[in-house]
Amino acid sequence: MTCQKFCVALLHWEFIYLTTALNLAYPITPWRFKLSCMPPNTTYDLPTGISKNTSNLNEHYEAVVKAKLNLSTTYFSNLSSKTTFYCCFWSKEDKNCSVHADNIDGKDFVSTVNSLVFQQIGANWNIQCWMKEDLKLFICYMESLFKNPFKTYDLKVHLLYVLPEVLEESPLVPQKSSFQIVQCNCSVHDSCECHVPVPTAKLNHTLLLYLKITSGGINFQSPLMSVQPINVVKPDPPLHLHMEITDAGHLKISWSSPTLVPFQLQYQVKYSENSSTNMRKADEIVSTTSLLIDSVLPGSSYEVQVRSKRLDGPGIWGDWSTPLIFTTQDVLYFPPKVLTSVGSNVSFHCIYKSENEIVSSKKIVWWLNLAEKIPPRQYAVVGDRVSKVTFAHLNATKPRGKFTYDAVYCCNQQECHHRYAELYVIDININISCETDGYLTKMTCRWSANAIQLLMGSTLQLRYHRSSLYCSDVPSIHPMSQPKDCHLQRDGFYECIFQPIFLLSGYTMWIKINHSLGSLDSPPTCVVPDSVVKPLPPSSVKAEITVEIGLLKISWEKPVFPENNLKFQIRYGLNGKEVQWKMYEVYEAKSKSASVLVPDLCAVYAVQVRCRRLDGLGYWSNWSSPAYTVVMDIKVPTRGPEFWRIINEDTTKKERNVTLLWKPLMKNDSLCSVRKYVVKHHTSRNGTWSEDVGNHTKFTFLWTEQAHSVTVLAVNSIGASFVNFNLTFSWLMSKVNSVQSLSAYPLNSSCVLLSWTLLPSDYSLMYFVTEWKILNEDSEVKWLRIPPSVKKYYIHDHFIPIEKYQFSLYPVFMEGVGKPKIINSFPQDDIEKHQHDAGLYVIVPIIISSSILLLGTLLISHQRMKKLLWEDVPNPKNCSWAQGLNFQKRTDIL
Repeated sequence: MTCQKFCVALLHWEFIYLTTALNLAYPITPWRFKLSCMPPNTTYDLPTGISKNTSNLNEHYEAVVKAKLNLSTTYFSNLSSKTTFYCCFWSKEDKNCSVHADNIDGKDFVSTVNSLVFQQIGANWNIQCWMKEDLKLFICYMESLFKNPFKTYDLKVHLLYVLPEVLEESPLVPQKSSFQIVQCNCSVHDSCECHVPVPTAKLNHTLLLYLKITSGGINFQSPLMSVQPINVVKPDPPLHLHMEITDAGHLKISWSSPTLVPFQLQYQVKYSENSSTNMRKADEIVSTTSLLIDSVLPGSSYEVQVRSKRLDGPGIWGDWSTPLIFTTQDVLYFPPKVLTSVGSNVSFHCIYKSENEIVSSKKIVWWLNLAEKIPPRQYAVVGDRVSKVTFAHLNATKPRGKFTYDAVYCCNQQECHHRYAELYVIDININISCETDGYLTKMTCRWSANAIQLLMGSTLQLRYHRSSLYCSDVPSIHPMSQPKDCHLQRDGFYECIFQPIFLLSGYTMWIKINHSLGSLDSPPTCVVPDSVVKPLPPSSVKAEITVEIGLLKISWEKPVFPENNLKFQIRYGLNGKEVQWKMYEVYEAKSKSASVLVPDLCAVYAVQVRCRRLDGLGYWSNWSSPAYTVVMDIKVPTRGPEFWRIINEDTTKKERNVTLLWKPLMKNDSLCSVRKYVVKHHTSRNGTWSEDVGNHTKFTFLWTEQAHSVTVLAVNSIGASFVNFNLTFSWLMSKVNSVQSLSAYPLNSSCVLLSWTLLPSDYSLMYFVTEWKILNEDSEVKWLRIPPSVKKYYIHDHFIPIEKYQFSLYPVFMEGVGKPKIINSFPQDDIEKHQHDAGLYVIVPIIISSSILLLGTLLISHQRMKKLLWEDVPNPKNCSWAQGLNFQKRTDIL
């Protein structure tokens, strides 16, 4: 008896010191373990079959562990609230409760008690602790396994913990005051969950913790526990569980990890197959996020679940994912849908099930859209059950209403199931064009997908690979590629900018088309930035009309970049709202100017210049800013103005005032402006003198001598005109009559025909001048020069029919101006005659045309009548009696 009391006291001492021996903590395992507690000062009999040899260190423990199975619940109800239960941890892997304690002398006492004793006679809890996958929260879950009235009392649990600031292999014993306390959330089912926040930086530190449990006024305290949170991470269930039939006819199970963890995961997959001919279950562990199942049959059902755990090192299996059920159809197509490009080859496989039996692959026939039977030469037998059809050199699918694919049917001879495979063929020939700026700092690439028929839900991405130097002869898609952000512009093109760039590197680019059915790559193109440079436009562009030579000269400065030889292109045209450009090219790389012929030297020309590499690589630059020519005199005027005179005679003084009239010179004659006009006089008495009349076009002088010659010169900034018109005024020649008659015929309100006849003359005729004006008004006199060789002339002006006009015709000789012929109005008989003649001009052509038409009609009618009358009359030459007779010779009738 004394021995038994001593052992019980020793056990009690051991449990008290356990709470202070923090450096001998129970290591938390990745699996569940139990917390069991028993009251002190009580002896029990061991259950039958339990070994008594539970400790080699102290023989007195044999008396302590003797227990009775008929534990009385009345005993627990009579315990005082101050009673302390002794608790220990154990698990399925460790059947003994091991307790470590230090006595006051510093000596270690170790006691080992069979866990079945605690399980049968004490209070028990299932405990599991883990770190959530987000690596932010440490969780301990406990569930009560009481087999006594304690479960009817309120349950309160607190967790006390400490997390050292420094990572140490053997952490020091913390003070009791350094522990932090959290209250656990407990439910009515006697289960609790405790949450401990853990900083990410301390995942590898050792977390020390223990539990304080209160139930029905009884206090329970667990031994100290220790754990590194990173070693008990419990991943969340995998997400996006998915099953599909692969192109090879396998069932592919795939999933994704819920979040990123700092270590690799392993996955446990359990699935079951249920079909009319087979049932199987399997459980596999893989390190990837997918699993292939062979021998998939039509009409089968598959149920799958997946969970995960740390691949290397300790960890906890996560919860199972939600079960996913997948049922295969009676007709299996693999692949069920194909997305491909124009010109490629595609194959479909099929397994056909009819009335719970697999149809032989030799009996399978294939149809396209149920309208076109696919030729058997495109079939292939893959085993007894699988049939294969191949399409070669495919063309783009033509949309049929809302259907953007071709339906491929697998049929049992003449019987076709309503299910089909879908074939999508699109043209992915996308042109990518790139351009390097004139500063050689960036390359802009553009492409458009408007020309191809994309499937709904498709996304486009430009990918590229940069080689160290230039492009290969045949561009190919490189496995190590990078994506490039491209932005849609208003014109429908996508634009991507490469900056910085390597001028001599080869950039291989292609467009990747991503769709839920798969991805396609456009044909790759390779670009060297140095070969697609668009230079800056030439600068300092100037344009001028050269003096004396009369050419349009353009000059410019070559851009700094690129350093290659350049050719230049010039466009020029008359300045206006819409310039009609003419082109001129300069191929001399060192040229900085060019000259071109232009028809109008006195016009304003707009000029622009652009450039490009001489070897043809790259692009033309933008046009330079326009330069404009300035109108300036380039030569002396080509001639002086044409002029005439008006003479006012004073018969009493025998003087005549002569007023000279002329029209301003046009730019083509003045080249390009007239600063002033100069009238040059010449008489036999006074010799020669000149008078400056400025820009006036009228000048009056006094004619006093028998003969007076004048010349009008045009003067610009360069000089006076060399070719000029002369006019001599002579008293003698003014009486010479050389015009016999003059007639005027008004053709309409804007044209009058003048005709005249001349008398013989000994003088050399230079030209005629005609004047006209309204007769009874002091109106302006109008005049025209007429060549000497004509005898009639059309005057175009605005004539008023009710007015009378005066027409004058002056013969101009080298010796002077002759006597004019003047008519004061349109003669009435001439008008009528003209009107009569005008009527004849209309009627005569009509009569002639009618006569010709009538004659042609008569000839045709004559031929038709002749044929009609003589059609039945035999040819006399074919008659026997007419042989030898000459029908062309006339025979007189007697």
